[in-house]
Formats: sequence, structure tokens, C-alpha cells
Amino acid sequence: MKKILFKNVFLNGTETDVLVSGNRFEKISPCIKISDTENAEIVSAKNLAILPSFCNAHTHAAMTLLRGYADDMELFKWLKEHIWPFEAKLSARDIYEGSRLAILEMIRSGTTFFNDMYFESAETVRAARELGIRACVGMTVTNFTGEEKIEKMFARLRELPKGGAVGDDGLVRFAIAPHAVYTVSEKLWLRCAELARERGVLLHIHLSETKKEVADCVAEHGVSPVRWLDSLGVLGENVVAAHVVHVDDEEIEILRERGVTIAHNPVSNMKLASGVFRAETLSARGAKIALGTDGTASNNNLDMREEMKFAALLAKVGGNPEAVPAEEVFSWATRNGFRAFGIDAGEIAEGKLADAVFVDLNNERMFPNHNLISNWVYSADTRALRHVICDGKFLMRDGIVPAEDEILSAARELPSLKK
Repeated sequence: MKKILFKNVFLNGTETDVLVSGNRFEKISPCIKISDTENAEIVSAKNLAILPSFCNAHTHAAMTLLRGYADDMELFKWLKEHIWPFEAKLSARDIYEGSRLAILEMIRSGTTFFNDMYFESAETVRAARELGIRACVGMTVTNFTGEEKIEKMFARLRELPKGGAVGDDGLVRFAIAPHAVYTVSEKLWLRCAELARERGVLLHIHLSETKKEVADCVAEHGVSPVRWLDSLGVLGENVVAAHVVHVDDEEIEILRERGVTIAHNPVSNMKLASGVFRAETLSARGAKIALGTDGTASNNNLDMREEMKFAALLAKVGGNPEAVPAEEVFSWATRNGFRAFGIDAGEIAEGKLADAVFVDLNNERMFPNHNLISNWVYSADTRALRHVICDGKFLMRDGIVPAEDEILSAARELPSLKK
């Protein structure tokens, strides 16, 4: 079993040693004796702080290929006139290379898990497994997917072990991703929810993102999206709902009671002018909140550290400077996210999965170190990241991701990006 001993790393206000054994933190203690580490690799972590890595609770990885393609317009025009026509031309190769490009970006910004919703999900799974990152990859379903394709996806899911895991290491698994109330019929919602329960997988959805979505749902079904899905029996602890911007107090209580995890996407919501997430109220009511970036077409990056800052600041716009403090939003981006996906990570503690980032305390944005978490949320940028580990393995070491040049080169040669 491979072991790595990180010497003199900054954790909880002091220097200590951290021993990783296999894929977990085995021991955290000052002055761990090298003779006790069974030939562990010794890594000096002097002037580095260890922190939990990020969980990106909602994204569309392969949309890296649409970065900057159609900016500064409202959601439905953006989707119908620009995004959906572009996506219709994407091949399986495009999805694979776009996903690799996204994973590279996420690794370089400290993310070791992402929850994805896109097409050709097997290509995203392939990219994630090759690059060693954790992922929950949604089989995206809409009314326009086509019955034959839906049946093939559902048959594939039934062939997998319960929970949707791909491979023996548990790093990557499938989920079902019915897109939204305006693209999925009642019959299809019921099928997706039933199969998700049968196979023990997550439902990854968009929910109450815009005022138009809510108004259209009320016009068609007589109730809001949250109430409609709840009446169908869709909402439950296996649901991760992205956005959830336009909800009233009763809907917040429904989401809390059903145990739905809300994936907050502040940058995307601001960029598309979708509205302001009710962060302070949702938090006070005990809703489960995680953090995501959305896709690069509506963000336009996958930097979860930046997302933390925007989430904290947006919550304060209403007039309360104490709303969503740094520690809370940091938990949304780390511990809360990993818990939502049943992953025993998001904390630097003995016995936990060894997913972590190492931050350079000599970086000018991390100095002085009055409060490490405040610096990380409000001040830092990705230049401060030295190492990223996932499942006890280096994904980035000394700022280098091994496959970076090849990933960028392959993406540049995609025919879909040639003008």
C-alpha cells in the first residue's frame, strides 16, 4: 500500500505531519517518525497549508467548448438560439475532449469531484476515469432525447451495480439527469424517479432557475416547479437540484423536509440575470446547500474558489454583512458537497478519504495569515495552489498536471472549433 508523509504542513493553526496510507488519511500528528511510516514517500510541506479539496455540485463539463461563445443574453434566448444549435453539432469526440479540458481546469483550481449533466455521458465518464478524478455523471434525459436512446441509457444503468459505480475504485458513477420541468414530461419524470430509486442512483436536475420557468410551469400545471415535482413524488434525498432561485417559504420547507440538496450557482445566476438565491433564508431554515459552477458557457470558468467568494458576497447584497460567512460558504464548497454525494471526504481528519489541496502560504494573497479560511474564500486565486491529491494520489504536483499539454493540444485540433 502506497504511503505519503507530508512533513510540517499547516493545519488548524499549527504545523503538523499528515500521513496518507492508500486512499485515506492514516495519521495526523506532529513529528511522525519516518521509521514508523513503512517506506512512505516523504514530501516537505513547509509553508503549505492543507485544506479539503472542492466538490463541484453542478456543472456541464464539456461546455468548455462553448466558453465565450454566446455571452450577455437571457437564458431562454441563449439556450434556444445559440447553445442548443451548437450542441446539436457536437460529436462523442467533442464531448470527450471538452470533458478532459474541464477536468484539467478543475484540477488546477482544486476540485476533486464534479457532478455533471451533459450528453454522451459515457465520454465524460471515460475522461474522468483516465484523469483520476471523482465524478457523478448524469445520463441527461429530455423529451427530445428520443425513446430509443433513453431505453439504451436506462438499460446501461440496469447493467451496473446498484449505485451506478463504474469500475472497482468507486471514483466515478452514473446518475439520471432529467433536465428541467420545461424539457421533461410528467411521464418521463415518473420513469426517471422510479428507475433512480430502483438502482440507488441520484437524480440531478435544474429547478426554479428563472421567473419564466416558474410562470410557464404554473400556466401548464397550475403549480410551481417545486410543488409540481413534489406532487409527482420526484423530490427526495437522492435529488440534487441546481439553482433553486425562485422559491417561496413553503417551497423551501418542502425542499428541506424532502432532504433535497440544492446546488447553488451564484456566478451563472448573476451572469444570466436569473435572480438572487435566497441564501440567508435557506441556510436559516436548514436546507442542504452545496456549491457548483454551472458550465463554462454561463460562468465562464470552473473555479470553485472564485465561486465561494461570489456566493458569500451575493448573500450580503441584501444588507446583512453577517450573511453566509466565509466558514459557511467554505463548508458548502467542501464538506456539504461531499456529504450530498455520499463521499467520505471534505475534511482533513484521520480515517477520511485523502482528497485535499496544498496552498502556498508564501503567496502574496495568503499573507498575512490572520484567518486562513477568509484568505482562501475572499483573497486567493489559483496561483496559490501547489498540490492537489484525490484518493491519495497526486492529480497536480508542484503546479504540474501531467496530461496538460496533450489535453490542450487535442482540444485545439477539434473540427467543431475550427472556423
